[in-house]
Parts: sequence; structure tokens; C-alpha cells
Amino acid sequence: QVQVVESGGGLVQAGGSLRLSCAASGPTFSISNYDMTWYRQAPGKERELMARIRRFAGGTYYVDSVKGRFTVSRDNAKNTVYLQMNNLKIDDTAIYYCRAQGVLGSADYWGQGTQVTVSS
Repeated sequence: QVQVVESGGGLVQAGGSLRLSCAASGPTFSISNYDMTWYRQAPGKERELMARIRRFAGGTYYVDSVKGRFTVSRDNAKNTVYLQMNNLKIDDTAIYYCRAQGVLGSADYWGQGTQVTVSS
């Protein structure tokens, strides 16, 4: 059974930083074989894609609103993906989710989310 667990959320002032972690586990599961994506969902809004690190070579993608502020990375040995968030803004307040997607839709796993609250 594959599990995806986010952590690292919390309350931070605007301009501050947080690092989220997404730890994945399961028999033979390796994050290097999956596209690992961070999403967020703010109150009253739809879930939106924030950042992705691709399987194998590890290419990254960011939505425009977080470019230059957020960095996605992974530690294959720990089966963990990170989202470093700097210069946080009030609009970054949301529940952040991690998703693991296998090749051609072979698998799709979501975590339960971690709350990030940015105060003024």
C-alpha cells in the first residue's frame, strides 16, 4: 500500500519561509519513477497545480505565481519531495497537497494535505 504524507505546514508571517515535505512509502515505491506534484487549495477555490518535479531526469515546472519564490526538489534516498517556499504572501494561504503519478496513469496517489497560513 502506497502512502503519501505531507508535513511542514504552519503559520508564518508574510515575507517568511516554510519548507514542506512529502514522504512517500510502499513496497517497491520510488519517487524517481513518478511525477511528483504540489497542489494547493485555498478556501472557496479550486485545487491548483503549483510545482512539479518530473520522473527520472527530474525536470521542474512552476506556475507563474510562484516562480522565483518556490523551489521543488527531491531526495530519492529518502523517497521525499520538498517544496521550499520563500517570500510567502497572504495569498499563499491554502492547504498544500502532494501527488504522485505513475507513467501513463498507471498509478495516482494523493496525500492528505498540510495547512499553510500566511499572516500580515
